[in-house]
Amino acid sequence: MKYVFILNDPPYGTERSYNGLRLANALAKTEGNAVSVFLIGDAASCGASGQVTPNGYYNIERMLKTLAAKGGKIGVCGTCMDGRGLKAEALAEGAHRSTLDELAVWTQDAERVIVF
Repeated sequence: MKYVFILNDPPYGTERSYNGLRLANALAKTEGNAVSVFLIGDAASCGASGQVTPNGYYNIERMLKTLAAKGGKIGVCGTCMDGRGLKAEALAEGAHRSTLDELAVWTQDAERVIVF
């Protein structure tokens, strides 16, 4: 099954992006599932590399890397990146600068769209 996750919240301060990535990674474990994650609005910051969190605390960058290692696609809204001063070279491994046009294609191809 093809899933698209659209995340809107920042990486820390709320747990919406964390929970969205937990579900995305759980679905990516199942053979035959294809998972794409689009980071938009404040969630664009989820795509930043170099995130340092206290021991025992979740780390969004590591969660994105895990998803990418399972074949997941991770797009970060370019307009949202620009608004936050986030450069493409500063994105986490596996994430790429994206567009709403790419999100539209992913959405049309998806069997399920999940928004956090």
